[in-house]
Amino acid sequence: MTLHLTGDDAADTLLSEDPFALLVGMLLDQQIAMEAAFAGPAKIRDRIGSLDAKTLAGYEPDAFVEVFKQTPAVHRFPGSMAGRVQTLAGVVAEEWHGDAARIWTEGDPDGAEVLRRLKALPGFGEQKAKIFLALLGKRMGLTAAGWREASAPYGEEGSLKSVADIVDPESLARVRESKRAAKAAAKEAAAK
Repeated sequence: MTLHLTGDDAADTLLSEDPFALLVGMLLDQQIAMEAAFAGPAKIRDRIGSLDAKTLAGYEPDAFVEVFKQTPAVHRFPGSMAGRVQTLAGVVAEEWHGDAARIWTEGDPDGAEVLRRLKALPGFGEQKAKIFLALLGKRMGLTAAGWREASAPYGEEGSLKSVADIVDPESLARVRESKRAAKAAAKEAAAK
């Protein structure tokens, strides 16, 4: 299955074919546009010639920050996000033998276990882990028992809450509108 998250065919193909690229894209998805975040892994690969977890983990840190700063930047916060990507790469290299897919496949885990493993990753809190689990289930063919429940509310059938619900430009617009409405409602509720 090919994801359509960036508006760039090559970047979307990388996300669809490389589990570590998808994990890095999810990590980068904060404080920048979703399309830019998920295009980040392709920028990194194109600039250093690899997106291998062991390679990124061992990359000289200051040089890796410079990779993030090149125009167009990988992220608006190149120093902190380069460090986070390197930390994540180190965990994937060491704990998962360089294979990010093992996080959700090794030992045939159920949805709750996949969620626990995702939350244990650096940079993945509860919400990010649930969204990524929903993305795996809705778009990447994950069939772990209980993944929808573990990723709630993002795993709900027909929801428009996150990147997991984006399949084309129309659904992207609908997810954005749904998120805007939820933020407005939360802001209004807080004001009362």
